[in-house]
Amino acid sequence: MTLMAAASGVAVAQKIVVAHRGASGYLPEHTLEAKAMAYAMGADFIEQDVVMTRDDQLIVLHDITLDRTTDVAMRFPGRARDDGRHYVVDFSLEEIRSLQVREGVRNTTGQAVYPQRFPVGKSNFTVNTLAEEIELIQGLNRSTGKDIGIYPEVKSPAFHRQEGKDLSSALVAMLKDYGYTSRQDKVFIQTFEFDELRIIHDEILPAAGVSLRLVQLVGDEEIYQWMFTEEGMAQLSEYADGLGPEKGLIIPYQASEGNVRQSNLVELAHANGMQVHPYTFRLDEGQVPAYANSFEEMLDLFYFEAGVDGLFTDFPDRAVRFLESQGKAD
Repeated sequence: MTLMAAASGVAVAQKIVVAHRGASGYLPEHTLEAKAMAYAMGADFIEQDVVMTRDDQLIVLHDITLDRTTDVAMRFPGRARDDGRHYVVDFSLEEIRSLQVREGVRNTTGQAVYPQRFPVGKSNFTVNTLAEEIELIQGLNRSTGKDIGIYPEVKSPAFHRQEGKDLSSALVAMLKDYGYTSRQDKVFIQTFEFDELRIIHDEILPAAGVSLRLVQLVGDEEIYQWMFTEEGMAQLSEYADGLGPEKGLIIPYQASEGNVRQSNLVELAHANGMQVHPYTFRLDEGQVPAYANSFEEMLDLFYFEAGVDGLFTDFPDRAVRFLESQGKAD
């Protein structure tokens, strides 16, 4: 093996695959079944979206409402707020455990967001707690000898604070209880809210006596634009170890085959010592942009042309196999 090939092999080994809500392309998102499947597929990290119940229990659910992925409207009629939605913070853990989890549906039509995925309403899936999921992953780490990481997101922390709940402190306390205490541990905490990121960095982590890696999630909304400058990225790096951008912020969706121009976002983040983990990579119909001929070509553009350090995907097996093929090619 040549020196160049060896160096390339090291680069491939350093790339990570984050299972977005588990193996959510194959099983209903955030179920323990989807997490076990993602683990078996070889993901490096498995994501947990974390929200809090009325009785202050941490559960794993993408939304602060229950309507998109459960049968809450049928089981608890009359419990919706004025906007017609059923909020997690209005239900106890016991009540939420009684719900049936399904593939995500559009609230207006009840049709599956991704029709070719696991059929809506089939089999039996439930909402799990964060503790149960951590115990599943840590248990598999013990039984397999692997060291797969977790990637929890503090969901809508400002909303939780308005409801009188300090979600971030509860999450950090639980992580500490399960042995995640240092930057060497395989955990990233992510949030879309910069104010919360600062609170976690400046107050919550020091108060808990732990030091964990933090990731700032970003979209294309105006509130994030200040971060995309040299000065803004330098300021962000004082609080964050990583940047989690929507993938269109790196390669615009308007790009075309043979004319794939990328932004300087990865370069800026790397110059300030931050990793870059964009979201979300899907192979459902219409989810591979026109500038790529296949899901794997899209992965290649991001991993090796744009130089991202990892990415979130609903199909972790495909990303794992792609990286393995690159390593073997070297």
